[in-house]
Amino acid sequence: MSNHQIQYDSLLSHYSNPLEAIALLRAYRPYFELIPSLRRPIDSLISIPLPVVQISGAHLQQSHQQLQCDLALIMCDPDWKVKTGQEIFIFVHRPNEDFSSLLHRWRQVEVALGEEYYWLLPWKHRNNIISDRGEYHYPLFVTLDYSPARIAKGLDGASLPHVKAIPPVIDVPPDLEESEEDTIYES
Repeated sequence: MSNHQIQYDSLLSHYSNPLEAIALLRAYRPYFELIPSLRRPIDSLISIPLPVVQISGAHLQQSHQQLQCDLALIMCDPDWKVKTGQEIFIFVHRPNEDFSSLLHRWRQVEVALGEEYYWLLPWKHRNNIISDRGEYHYPLFVTLDYSPARIAKGLDGASLPHVKAIPPVIDVPPDLEESEEDTIYES
C-alpha cells in the first residue's frame, strides 16, 4: 500500500467521526453554518463513510446503490431527532484520480439523488432517524498534499467548493516505500 493510499484511508477514517467531520466543515464556513447545534455536535450530524442508499422510483425496481462519494454528512435537529433535509457529500481526491474522474463521481451522485431514495443509516441511527431523502444536496471536494495543482484549479474554474485537508498523523511502517504504481480507483 502506498503512502498516498494510507493518507487517503487515514483521512476517510478520521472524518468518519462526526466531531472530526465538523472540523472539516469548519474549513468551509458556508457548510459549517449548516450544522444545527454546535453545543450538541454529536446529535447534529451523522457521518456515513462510503454511503449506500435504497433507490426507488416509479420506473425503477428498488435497488441499493453505493454513492460514489467518500462520505455523506446528514444534518439533524438534536432536539427533535429528525433530519433537517440538508446533506453534504464529501469527495476526497483519491491517489492517481484525474480531474474528470473526480467530477464524474459527483455527477453520478447527482443522478442517483434525482430519484426517490432512502438512506441505509448506521445501526445506531436506524431506529431513531427517519431515513428519507434530503431536500438540499451540497458537494465538498477535499484535496491533499498529493493532489496536483490542476485539481484545485479545475474545482475553482467549475465554481465547486473545495478545501485542502491536512491529513491526520499516521503511522507509516519504516519499510514502506512509495511505489510507482499506486492503486487506481475505478468510477
